[in-house]
Amino acid sequence: MAIALQGTVACVTGGGRGIGKATAMALAKAGARVFIGDIDVEAAQAVADSLPGATAVHLDVSDPDSFARFLQQADEAGPLGVLVNNAGIQRTGEFSGQSLDTKHREMAINVGGIINGMHFALPGMLERSRGHIVNLSSMAGKMTVPGAAVYTASKFAVATLSRTVRAEIAHTGVTITTILPSAVETELAAGLDLRGVPKATPEEIAVEIVASCQHGKPEVTLPKWLFPVGTIEQALPEKLGNWVKRTVGAQKRISADTPQSRKYQERLSRF
Repeated sequence: MAIALQGTVACVTGGGRGIGKATAMALAKAGARVFIGDIDVEAAQAVADSLPGATAVHLDVSDPDSFARFLQQADEAGPLGVLVNNAGIQRTGEFSGQSLDTKHREMAINVGGIINGMHFALPGMLERSRGHIVNLSSMAGKMTVPGAAVYTASKFAVATLSRTVRAEIAHTGVTITTILPSAVETELAAGLDLRGVPKATPEEIAVEIVASCQHGKPEVTLPKWLFPVGTIEQALPEKLGNWVKRTVGAQKRISADTPQSRKYQERLSRF
């Protein structure tokens, strides 16, 4: 069911930067009343100050109470029409070299945040038979990305979680779209060696998120031609798939060993 965005309450997590910021701006331009949640509330406030009628809220998506308060504040402006579960982080480096705490924190944000958002948003949407949820996954969730093991696991979880919940709520009037970009030109990917990987801008992702409020398609990849890539990788024997990717230069191990990446990773440790 298409969502008319004019006057609709729309919540965006991780809205202080990158895809979340671009999405908040695009939703506001379409006439939505936007609530911007971010653990860095100063960044969220800066975005809200630039948009008519937008509200910034401190939000830790991994904390159920924090997420509940975020949506309750939005509910005061009207029934929730759109929830964009965008907040996510990426730790880089070999799995064996990362601390257990950082691994669990990454899953708590990237997967736990999606679970919390849908848990609190869906009951009201289902009761009204109206609403749209956008979950940000990644093509990394359908491909092997050495150096980002937990990140890829989290994005795989987001994709399959979304698919299963979609099946449970089919024919209810509530829709869930999973967005699966390749590399996106954000702080998260800054400084990583992504040569040969198709890239998109946050603004391009935001356009697709807003469009999904109308078409409600289950999954959207960016670029769109990437849609079958994950299926092809999973269909190949692992050794053959790894050989093919090494041959075309697509099996590089990503790391945070650049000034831009280190700056991003250091910021993550403050929250």
